[in-house]
Amino acid sequence: MNLPHPHCPQIAPVPAGVTRPLWSVMIPTYNCAEYLRETLASVLAQDPGPEIMQIAVIDNCSTQDDPAAVVAELGQGRVEFYRQPTNVGAINNSHTCLELARGHLIHLLHSDDCVRDGFYPRMAQAFQENPQIGAAFCRSVYIDEHSNWQGLSCLELPESGILPSPWIERIAELCCISVPSVAVVRREVYEQLGGYDRRCGLSGDWEMWVRVFTNYPMWFEVEPLTLWRRHFLSVTQLNAKSKTFIQETFDTVEIIFQSYLPSIINGKVHKKAKQNCAFLSLEAALALFAQDKIPQAIAQLQIALQYRASFKVIKSATRIMAWEGMRSLLRKISRNSKYQTTANSAALNYLKSS
Repeated sequence: MNLPHPHCPQIAPVPAGVTRPLWSVMIPTYNCAEYLRETLASVLAQDPGPEIMQIAVIDNCSTQDDPAAVVAELGQGRVEFYRQPTNVGAINNSHTCLELARGHLIHLLHSDDCVRDGFYPRMAQAFQENPQIGAAFCRSVYIDEHSNWQGLSCLELPESGILPSPWIERIAELCCISVPSVAVVRREVYEQLGGYDRRCGLSGDWEMWVRVFTNYPMWFEVEPLTLWRRHFLSVTQLNAKSKTFIQETFDTVEIIFQSYLPSIINGKVHKKAKQNCAFLSLEAALALFAQDKIPQAIAQLQIALQYRASFKVIKSATRIMAWEGMRSLLRKISRNSKYQTTANSAALNYLKSS
């Protein structure tokens, strides 16, 4: 068992004498009251009562809406509410969730995601029947901002069960546990391993899942029991193309392999993980070109190529440059925004097809 790392803040045990339910459903939120309403409703529909489930909303000092009003309206005193005195950042707000959780099982549920009927009974059953597991996660249904279904996350096993040890390479190559919303972790696991690695920023959940899997068996549930909302105002989408987020993701890859898979550094899996991250830079470059931020876009292309100059990365970078040249030419000839929009859309589709 690994001891908490200096970069991973400790999570203190629940004080003796405190009544502990089985579940702690902890919902971090920030300027997300519209979706919070749907999230809370999905949890309350499965509420087994306060003796079994703690439900709490942790607000990161929202400025554009009133999550407290939503909690009061829907929760009717059943849902706890805590507001940060200042904005502490998404990761620190998640740490507050872990610290305030009293239950034996912690479900950190994003305030724009939902649970489907049967999530809590099925997950509780997995832990009850497999006391050795430290965490469990399920497939999720991708939904848009209007709650329309868009698809399903990957099937990690043909049937529900404990993931085999070689799966460590799968999770190291790609963060296939999409968001904390799909996963449940024993509180004692956080107490033993610590919270999110501060060096990883918004990619901290990726490092966390690798760390947990390295130390505990993990359960995979084939039934898609959560709804993962992908929309342009989500924390992930708002930060996905930022220079800071991309650098944090690069750092996370290196931390994962140096800490948990040192024997295969520079091997096939490590190179594939680096390639996946390089494409984040390429997508950022494409977005910056579309905003006419040429120097910043070129810098992102250079970062991608420096980090992982594979054939696929080089080919995509070349295509981006070619399409940018064409778009620039169209702009000079036409001075018409509709040509720019068409070129931007074609470039994005071309990149994806590569």
